[in-house]
This record gives sequence, structure tokens and C-alpha cells, in this order.
Amino acid sequence: MAGFEKQLSAPLSKGIAEEVMEGDDEAFDGAPMGNEEMFSNGGDIDDPRHTPISTLGKAGASGGGELMDVEAYASLYTGRTKVVRLLFIAKRCGNEAMQLEALRMAHDEIKKGEDTRLYHEVTTRIGDRLGPQYALDQTWADIVDRRAEHRKEKLENEFNSYKTNMIKESIRMGYNDIADFYYAQGELGDAFKNYVRTRDYCTTSKHIIQMCLNVILVSIELEQFMHVSNYVSKAEQTPEQLDPIMNSKLRCAAGLAYLETKKYKLAARKFLETGIELGNNYTDVIAPQDVAIYGGLCALASFDRTELKNKVIDNINFSNFLELVPEVRELINDFYASHYASCLEYLENLKPNLLLDIHLHDHIEMLYTEIRHKAIIQYTLPFISVELHTMAGAFKTSVAGLEKELEALITENKIQARIDSHNKILYARHADQRNATFQRVLQTGVEFERDVRAMLLRANLIKHESIMKSTRKL
Repeated sequence: MAGFEKQLSAPLSKGIAEEVMEGDDEAFDGAPMGNEEMFSNGGDIDDPRHTPISTLGKAGASGGGELMDVEAYASLYTGRTKVVRLLFIAKRCGNEAMQLEALRMAHDEIKKGEDTRLYHEVTTRIGDRLGPQYALDQTWADIVDRRAEHRKEKLENEFNSYKTNMIKESIRMGYNDIADFYYAQGELGDAFKNYVRTRDYCTTSKHIIQMCLNVILVSIELEQFMHVSNYVSKAEQTPEQLDPIMNSKLRCAAGLAYLETKKYKLAARKFLETGIELGNNYTDVIAPQDVAIYGGLCALASFDRTELKNKVIDNINFSNFLELVPEVRELINDFYASHYASCLEYLENLKPNLLLDIHLHDHIEMLYTEIRHKAIIQYTLPFISVELHTMAGAFKTSVAGLEKELEALITENKIQARIDSHNKILYARHADQRNATFQRVLQTGVEFERDVRAMLLRANLIKHESIMKSTRKL
């Protein structure tokens, strides 16, 4: 958490798969944001909302702007996900200095473990750019491989003795030990299979939940999000009540699964339900800052104004996560307050770093498009007519570009309006309230007549005793 004080909402990540098995009614007047720089690295900012908490800069995939504080970002995570996220940054960013920093940290982290395959991959990518200290150390790799072979042989012998004794708990622990070994070696497919095999030997709810969390962890790295969803459900169906930390982990895993399948509303709900108890207890998968970013962006893209107010802004639990990422908190508040220029500027400043996020990078364009379209729709709602020049200023775009966006929204029936292309004015097509009221009255009359006829029919049937009575056999 302390690392995050030095960098922006960490770009989130997504595991690598190897061989795997199965608006408010008040419209914003369009005033520009002025000098509200988000990533000024210690520069003075007039607006107190824009306190600089980040040295992440804007060195996204294009490599422009200042460098991300890779070290502070990496400190948010542990285990394999830390390495995978660093490698993803090195692959996606366009700045060589950032690439080398990420590769250097990934190299150091890998040498603490036993995954020699990943070690060879990193040293190949580094080449001779970091000096002899980061060149391939074949002696170290050979020693680790020999030690791994001896450990594997020992685990297999122990497991065979467990099977001979037919003690369920010993067999379960044996499968777990073998799975842990394969996971450390980077053999994720074999780790997955052995974690799954422990299911038949689980004797308590605690064992089942731990098995599910192990399978979920590996499945996320293998990008098998169908398995993630299945095992989240299995864990939630255990008879024993889940503790808050375990429940929060499952909410995060389910949120990632929904995010990956582009079910943004469901993903938002899961992240919003995550308890603050999560803390740093799931950093081998996700950081608390990630919960705020994923939940906030998915909610903006999929929730209506009422849901945004009730489930996000007024959500005391989720506000604890948003405090870790003030940029996301402010852009949500700006969106709800119809300060669209400010909201969109926040989004643009965040975008380069979110493109380095292993879980989010594939969804950024779609989420941003949905958020922008919702902002445009809310902007037009209160007005009978809107000048496109004024609206273009509010959204920081050209009139021609705005006109194309409006055409698309009108075609999709998301905006009830028509465009005067000559005078550059958008005219709303408000419903004829008089006609709508008249139609509702007619419909009410039809329903009333139907109900009266039904009551008269029933009364006549009772009067003439034309009623079928059920008979029971005694």
C-alpha cells in the first residue's frame, strides 16, 4: 500500500497462458479544465482535488511523457503475478528505460524462485543491455533444475506411500505439495490438474475453499476464466460461512471473470461488494487499488445515474478503495455532477497507464466509449436544443467528430433527437405528453372494462351455481 503513495493506480495485469488444459439535469457549460495537470511530479496544483500522488506519468504504450515508477508499482504485488505484470509492462510500453527497469526487477524476482524457463526467457529479452550481472547464469539454472528433480522424486515417493496407506488427508496434502511444486516451476497445467485432484479428498469446508482458491489462482494465470467462475460458485456453496477476507477474495475473482467476458455491470457489482478486509491479503492476484479502478470504470460504463449514486458514490465500503485512487474518485464525482470536460480529462490522463494493465488493457477502448456515450446522452437530456459548437467545447472534440458520434447514438436510438447540420444545432424529439396521457387513459379504460366483464361473468356463474367443485377421495 505504501508503494502506491508514490505511483498512480497501478496498471493492473493479466497472467500469461502457456500450455493449458481445459448526468444530472444541469449541463456543464463546457469551460476548459485550465492547468489541472494530473501527473506533475511535485509541481504546484491550484485545485486541491488534484493532489499529486503519483510518479507514474504518462509513459503508456506510446512511451510518451514521464516514466512510471515501476518499483513502486511492483511493490503492490507478490508471487508470480508480480513477475507477470512486470513482463507485461516490458512488452507493452514503448519506453526502453521503463522496459529495462521492468525486466531488471522481473529478473531479480525470478531468481528468488525456481522457474528456470521464465528465467531463460527474461535473460534472452534483456540480452546485454543491463551488463554481465544480468546475463544468463547457466550454472544457477542447472543447480535449480537438479534441486527441482530431487524434490520432485521425493514428493512422488512420499505420495506413493500416502496412497498405499489410503489416508485421505495425507493424499490430499500430497496432491497439494505436488501442485505447489509444479506451480513454483511454472508448470501451470500440471499444477491445475493436481489442485483439482485434491477435491475428492477434501473432508471439511475449509479444505474445499482452499482447493477452490488454489484452482482460481492458477486459472487466472492460465486465462481460463470459465474455471474461475465455476470454482467461485463451488466455494460460495460450501455450508460453512465464509470469513470476510475469503469472501472478498471470491468477489474479486468473480469480478475478474466477468470483466474478461465483457459483462461490465456484473463485474462492477462484484468489485463494489468487495470488503475493505481484503487489504493486502490477495496481492498474488489483485491489489486494493485495482478494485477501485476496475469497479469504478465498469460502474461508469454500465450503471445509470441512480445506481451510480446509490451503489458507488454513497457506498461507504467502496469509498475506502476509492480513497486509494483519488483520480478515479474525482472522475466519478465529476461525471455525476455533469462536469464532463473534467471527467474526460481524468480518463485521458489515466489511459496510457491503464493500457499497461494486464487485465484491463483489452477493455479500455470499449469502456471509454461507453462512458463517453453516456456523458453525451446525459448532456443532451435537459435541453430542447443544443448548439454543437458549445457541446464540442464541453467534450473537447471537433464539431465534425461530435456530429458523427451523435449520428451513431441517434441511429442506435440512444438519443431521441435530430441534427440541423447547416446551423449545427441538435434538436431533441421530446415525447408528446398530451398524446401519451391520452393513450394511457384509453388503455386504462380497456383494462377496466375487461375486469368488470370478468367480475360480472363470475357473479352470474355463482348465481346459477354453474361451478365445478373439486372432489377428494377419502
